[in-house]
Amino acid sequence: MGKGKIWTRRSTRTLKKECGDRGVSVCATTVSRLLKDMDYSLRVNRKTIAETRHPDRNRQFEIINETKKYFEDSGQPIISVDSKKKELIGNFRNEGKAWTKIVNEVLAHDFRSQAIGVGCPFGIYELLTNLGTVIVGTSYDTPEFAVESIKIWLDEFGWKRYPCAKELLILCDAGGSNGFRPRLWKYALYQNICKVYGLSIRICHYPSGASKWNPVEHRLFSFISKNWEGNPLRSYDVMLSLIAGTTTTAGLLVQTILNEKEYQKGIKITDDQMKEVKNPPAEQVALG
Repeated sequence: MGKGKIWTRRSTRTLKKECGDRGVSVCATTVSRLLKDMDYSLRVNRKTIAETRHPDRNRQFEIINETKKYFEDSGQPIISVDSKKKELIGNFRNEGKAWTKIVNEVLAHDFRSQAIGVGCPFGIYELLTNLGTVIVGTSYDTPEFAVESIKIWLDEFGWKRYPCAKELLILCDAGGSNGFRPRLWKYALYQNICKVYGLSIRICHYPSGASKWNPVEHRLFSFISKNWEGNPLRSYDVMLSLIAGTTTTAGLLVQTILNEKEYQKGIKITDDQMKEVKNPPAEQVALG
């Protein structure tokens, strides 16, 4: 190696050739065996280091678990929500493999200009019933879209399953359209759900870098990704069908709704508007 060179990458065949250049005759299989004898092996990166290690991180999880137990014991609804990655709708390659008689021929490049549109799936997972609802938007993933997805779920399914609901617990990530920073997320929840239905909402945000613990990720989205892998999302109907066809041995069922409303980005909420959320009238139910 050159002077000062520390890192290098070599395959067993390359090492075999370099050993031969130095007068050592050895085959690639022997090189592999010798590397294993020295505790070397092919490994992948492992995600174990959290971006943040706040001293109260563990306490945050404890509070979330305590809150979940309170809602479970009182029979009040608990939902876990998040936005799944946007998908181009059209004849594009979808990662993974699927059993087919012929190969799916798709476009060589994923150009937005060749897409029918964009699908923005917003998932709602019910912890008490193991049921999922995915609202597929065709516009932007904004806080207004996130709140309206929850309102659609309440109107279509929520009130039928929880007719005596007085409180609602929402578990979500710390960032994105339903993060702890967007004012519109909090204001729209208060205006469009709390005031309309007289429903008290409590929100528990998972710490930064802990989205994998959000139930919607590993109990809903992961199975949707497996179910549609290798199948091009050539239309919204195909996308909705593949999501609705997602099931598990544990009894997961998923319902889907297409939301074609256009949402505006960059809506600002003033300090005076936020005071309505922080200091609601006594006769109204506040946002938790």
